[in-house]
Amino acid sequence: MFVPIAVALAVGLLGWAYQVIKPPPSKICGSPGGPPVTSPRVKLSDGRHLAYRETGVAKEEAKYKIIIVHGFDSSKDLSLPIPQELIEELKIYFLFFDRPGYGESDPDPSRSVKSEANDIQELADKLEIGSKFYVIGFSMGAYPVYGCLKYIPHRLLGASLVVPFVHYWWPCLPANLAKEAFEKLPVQYQMTFRVAHHFPWLINWWMSQKWSMMRSKVLPFSPRDFEILKKMSETPMVGQEKIRQQGVYECLYRDIIAGYTEWEFDPMDLNNPFPDNEGSVHIWQGFEDRMIPFEINRYISEKVPWIQYHEVANAGHLLVFETKNCEAILKALLCR
Repeated sequence: MFVPIAVALAVGLLGWAYQVIKPPPSKICGSPGGPPVTSPRVKLSDGRHLAYRETGVAKEEAKYKIIIVHGFDSSKDLSLPIPQELIEELKIYFLFFDRPGYGESDPDPSRSVKSEANDIQELADKLEIGSKFYVIGFSMGAYPVYGCLKYIPHRLLGASLVVPFVHYWWPCLPANLAKEAFEKLPVQYQMTFRVAHHFPWLINWWMSQKWSMMRSKVLPFSPRDFEILKKMSETPMVGQEKIRQQGVYECLYRDIIAGYTEWEFDPMDLNNPFPDNEGSVHIWQGFEDRMIPFEINRYISEKVPWIQYHEVANAGHLLVFETKNCEAILKALLCR
């Protein structure tokens, strides 16, 4: 009698565990019952679609063409405080796009640092913006830029990583530095990143727990960040309601997994894409950033001398939402 009961309990437990950890069904844009497609999209070689938004001067007239890579819980509708006069003076064309699973871009079950770099390359080709272009990635959107530096450096004219994501398990980082920086994060963030790195198959269950970053009431922002957030809240953000519409697993959770899984390289493995100084790579870091500890990005720039490091005093994680910083980022990248 005991054995059948034990087997039944084991089967029931396994069934419950599977239901808890399996990803929820997605709501794909354009599918029956899914959100509508309202933005222009391109179809990639694997059949997925990427939604995009073009701003600035017309690409046929542009002197500079920049692909913007949004960060965590953001989208192509990201609004940057760039003066129109500067855009027209420098003749800049901007291409924003929804990364996989965000907004109106199809999810990618095989999402990785490399796949996101390939998405950027294919998007540029589909929209015929030229054989070379600039890329700027914000926060979590910096890991696709690292992917571009690794996998498609021949397509780049320059790159900026703004308050960039750091991988606390990069082999290049001294253990004591990684540990000290990691422990500056709220505990909920530490535990979430550990799950994403070591046990990615548990991420759906973990994010429903009160100890996860999604349930945390602690926001790792600086006083200046909170001032910026207050100012931004006075003007409703366009497209905010679309960011997670296909499901949080497809946009947010896969993003964290792709970022914190094992990489094929780390920053020390990168080769200078501009050995003849024909372009430049930049890291912009807020000294008061409580989301991305400055020590790691400062260390990387010291060990990789062809990356130009800019540390902004009194600035936090949201430094790009101040006009003076946004202008400085663009001018450093373009006006050489």
